[in-house]
Amino acid sequence: MRFFTKIIILFLILFIPLENKLLASDVYFIDYSKVMNESTAGKKAQNYLKNLLNSSNKKFNETAKKLKEEENKVIGQKNALSKEEYKKKADALRKKVFELNKGRDNLIRDVAAKRKKAGDEMLKKLNPILGKYMEENNISVVIDKKNVLMGDKKFEITSQIIEILNKEFKSINLN
Repeated sequence: MRFFTKIIILFLILFIPLENKLLASDVYFIDYSKVMNESTAGKKAQNYLKNLLNSSNKKFNETAKKLKEEENKVIGQKNALSKEEYKKKADALRKKVFELNKGRDNLIRDVAAKRKKAGDEMLKKLNPILGKYMEENNISVVIDKKNVLMGDKKFEITSQIIEILNKEFKSINLN
């Protein structure tokens, strides 16, 4: 019986650390933000959204400048206009400002929705690529780098996944 106990203890001492090492080598991590920002499709989507936002903001700023000029003109005419006429012009101006702000809010919502759509589509394309990569390289678990407190760089597979993704997925349709 003592011999049997010694064999079990010896077995536990020898093979438990080996099991932990095997588990640790099967866990890899990927920087999903880097994939979104540095892959070809991700860069194109980011640039599209940035250009959409910049061009729309430029139009909104021009409109706001015109409304400011119109406001100054109405304020300058305050003494020359009747109260009713001044009130009509001020109300019309408020309505234009309200429409401008509503348009800006709609743009922000639209860009946010398109950004979410891009992320969802990227994830949809990334999952099979990641699954195939895991199968080919005998990887058990891949986690997002933001959830890793500390890890050896040799377990990061971001650049390999970006390379594969760039070959298989060129752009995201955001329209």
